[in-house]
Amino acid sequence: MRVIGRWSFAALVINCIIGSGVFGLPSVVAADVGRASVVAVLLAGLAMAVIMACFAEVASYFSETGGPYLYVRTAFGRLLGLEVAWLVWLVRLTACAANVNLFVIYLAEFWPRSTQPVPRLILFTLLVGVLAAINYRGVLIATKLNNVFTVAKLLPLGAIGVAGGFYLIASHRIIPPGVSDAPASSWSHAIVLLIFAYGGFEAALISGGEARDPRRDAAFGLFAALVTCTAIYALIQWVVVGALPDPGHSTRPLADVARIVMGRGGAAFIAVGALVSIYGYLSGNMLAVPRITFALAQGGDFPSPLAAVHPQFRTPYVSILVFAVLLWVLAQFGSFAGNATLSAGARLFYYVLVCAALPVLRKKQPGGAVYRVPGGVILAGLGVLICLGLLTRIDFSKSLILVVTILVAFVNWVVVARNTTHP
Repeated sequence: MRVIGRWSFAALVINCIIGSGVFGLPSVVAADVGRASVVAVLLAGLAMAVIMACFAEVASYFSETGGPYLYVRTAFGRLLGLEVAWLVWLVRLTACAANVNLFVIYLAEFWPRSTQPVPRLILFTLLVGVLAAINYRGVLIATKLNNVFTVAKLLPLGAIGVAGGFYLIASHRIIPPGVSDAPASSWSHAIVLLIFAYGGFEAALISGGEARDPRRDAAFGLFAALVTCTAIYALIQWVVVGALPDPGHSTRPLADVARIVMGRGGAAFIAVGALVSIYGYLSGNMLAVPRITFALAQGGDFPSPLAAVHPQFRTPYVSILVFAVLLWVLAQFGSFAGNATLSAGARLFYYVLVCAALPVLRKKQPGGAVYRVPGGVILAGLGVLICLGLLTRIDFSKSLILVVTILVAFVNWVVVARNTTHP
């Protein structure tokens, strides 16, 4: 059922990008490069613009569900398609599980008992169960909920940015971005972190089969989200480095800024904003991520029941239920520890492949793209170089789960290839 319109698609992209990281990342980036962290935010946005431009053209070849899996499989074959699918699924599943835990941690600001075992279990069940039920009932309801959460999460972020800006102006504390004397390693670390603050947009593309005009709306949604997120991130970073005396050592930078510019209720305001942002992030992913297993099953790469569509609600209800159950289980053990490296390596891997798919698809399907990015082949090469350069800056020594996922995807390919050859 194609019910996701242009603006709803843009909202879904934003919701899949802005999660919990915006509430803690500004201090980490400030610790790396100081006042120049605002410049780092803009540089990371520019790098992501190159990658998103490649995604925009590649997505305009397709109107089906699948996202990066579908793009890479069409360009390079089933093996790499499956590798991408497993990595996308792993990243989204583990990130969502970590965010479920983080929701309970932020809720403890108002209800300290929420982190105890029994209340925690009940909260996990309600958080995941409500979103699963809404998505089970229909895409239209889930899309409307996603739109509400997108607006609700942008309001507190915009409010703290604007309030902080007025505070800096009124107190004559406007600080220019400045030039950092930080070493190259600090800059690369900051850019890697910021690249993944902009990441997650690929999850929205998975739902292409339920968008009204995905081939045209993908480019609009991606660039509208990029402009929105860059403005929010840059404004918040500027306020954090301007308002806080030691932003690099703040564990809750937005809460600390809110306490300064909004008074005693500022920290509570940001805690509410964090809860809305995290649950909105989960809402967007509950809408998008089950479509990965649905697309895999449709392509014959996963068991066929995962491609089942509800006869009344027209939703991939089996894939939704499987994702919800796995999310609930992983949330019992999930945290943010180690997730950054896993997410970084996995995302960069399939970002490289999607960028590389652009010239391949131009040769395979000439004239097939609705949106053709100017200088596309050059941008594709630049996107590949950016991703490969960032991959060299990531410590993979603790990423055994990433290696295991790649091996599982290879076994998956061997099984489906054998079944195809010998039915």
